[in-house]
Amino acid sequence: MKLSQRWKWWRERRRHHPPDDIHRAGELAEQRLAKISRAAGKKNGWHIFESVRIPDAEQGGKREIDLVIVGGNTLLVVEQKHWSGSFEINADEEFIQHRKNGTTHNHSTVNQRIARKSRMLVAMHNERVGKDDGVDVRVVLAFTNRNLDWPSNVMELGSIVKDEAGFIELLEEEDPGKLNPALLETLQGFGTWDEVELNGGLMCKGDVLDLGLGDAITEWQAGRRVPLQGSIVHPKSVLSLLTAPPSQLSLQAGERHMEAKLPYGKTLKMHVVGQKNPEEIPWSTVASLNLSTPSLNDGLGQHLEKP
Repeated sequence: MKLSQRWKWWRERRRHHPPDDIHRAGELAEQRLAKISRAAGKKNGWHIFESVRIPDAEQGGKREIDLVIVGGNTLLVVEQKHWSGSFEINADEEFIQHRKNGTTHNHSTVNQRIARKSRMLVAMHNERVGKDDGVDVRVVLAFTNRNLDWPSNVMELGSIVKDEAGFIELLEEEDPGKLNPALLETLQGFGTWDEVELNGGLMCKGDVLDLGLGDAITEWQAGRRVPLQGSIVHPKSVLSLLTAPPSQLSLQAGERHMEAKLPYGKTLKMHVVGQKNPEEIPWSTVASLNLSTPSLNDGLGQHLEKP
């Protein structure tokens, strides 16, 4: 390998990708809400699903739901917002946030979007079980930042509106009754985002389309029904300029384990959330990855009538 290539590779491995603080705060708030919801809902038999992704036959692609909570024959479809400052809701039901730093952001029709997702989710469940299963579906807007002022007309949208304490109280106090196992199975069949962490802590969420490591690893993970975790060791000392290949990948899927070398120039292909097109991410910049369980329900909703 040419010295110029070694130099470029070494520089890539040492590059620091710091986390996006704004998005990271939101992610931590979502993780916190899921964690305390599991604890609060355990006694009454609530089952918590994070970042549920459902196929959208009408608009294409997939749509994410922050939390879906199953108990009895009830679905709580939860949209969490960890905003600070204040917001208003205009005549078109657009949520306009006014941040404390003086900036304004239009979050569009938050309530309408999550209500649509809830209808899609119930329709896909009914399609899977072959009948109208009588699911009690409730849309919940959870505003979890104490430093947020709400407008009074948020209560007129037809959704349940809670702060963090009120949301947890709902799970602790309501017993949803005997579990509908078919409803639980439907939710278990949806996937979530894949996560790729870059050196320095930046987290990329989306769909990993190809690991780019050849047929052997593609075949090794084909048909998996468990998450796939990976960790990468990148030697970064000056002496590693002379080492080929310098990086080591460790993959774990359930009880299955594989070690692989990462030669120069290898990339994985990922469609990152918010990007129009898939991109190639150099393995030399990757610190770890967590690929979600593949969805069993991607074919649902293809034959449903448009709302």
